Amino acid sequence: MKNIAVLASGRGSNLEAIIKNIENGTLQANLACVISDNKDARALQIARDHGFKAIWLDPGPKKTWLLPEFEENYVKTLQEHKVDLICLAGFMRIIKKPLLEAFKGRIINIHPALLPSFPGLDVQRKALEYGVKFSGCTVHFVNEDVDAGAIITQAAVPVLDEDTPEILSARILKEEHRIYTEAINLIVSGKYRIAGRRVIKTS
Repeated sequence: MKNIAVLASGRGSNLEAIIKNIENGTLQANLACVISDNKDARALQIARDHGFKAIWLDPGPKKTWLLPEFEENYVKTLQEHKVDLICLAGFMRIIKKPLLEAFKGRIINIHPALLPSFPGLDVQRKALEYGVKFSGCTVHFVNEDVDAGAIITQAAVPVLDEDTPEILSARILKEEHRIYTEAINLIVSGKYRIAGRRVIKTS
């Protein structure tokens, strides 16, 4: 069984869903560790409560990315735990060269929009302001560009007239919890190929 690591910065909602699905047998992977750049992240406590290794690693002085020497420490820790796949779940740092090279093709992320629409932050507000009728979420591979890697899977949700960013976020989050497990299962199975920006299931 493949080892995964979850990197999270905050409340750990997707982590909680991943752990639940590991515990009930839906997700066929071993959670080797949970790592956060935030000492107070609820995600760390969730991991501890379920008996998984929870690690805080110093992110350094930058707010949105890791200096190379700090990112190398993340690489070292992940390698020590024999991690096969890194799953970003609300990890609020842009991944740079050290992690991308050490885990090439083995880092995935979930984004609360239907990429390539609305990359970055505050995406539900952007979707509502733009007037789209559907939004959703995307699981994708991580590369050197923000929210631009090959798309593994997506789920769409309707945007309703009475929606606020908070209400829309909650509806999307339910789909995030579902499709992230589906995507992780696919990637750890190895039964896929990448064609351009598409991830295609194979037998």
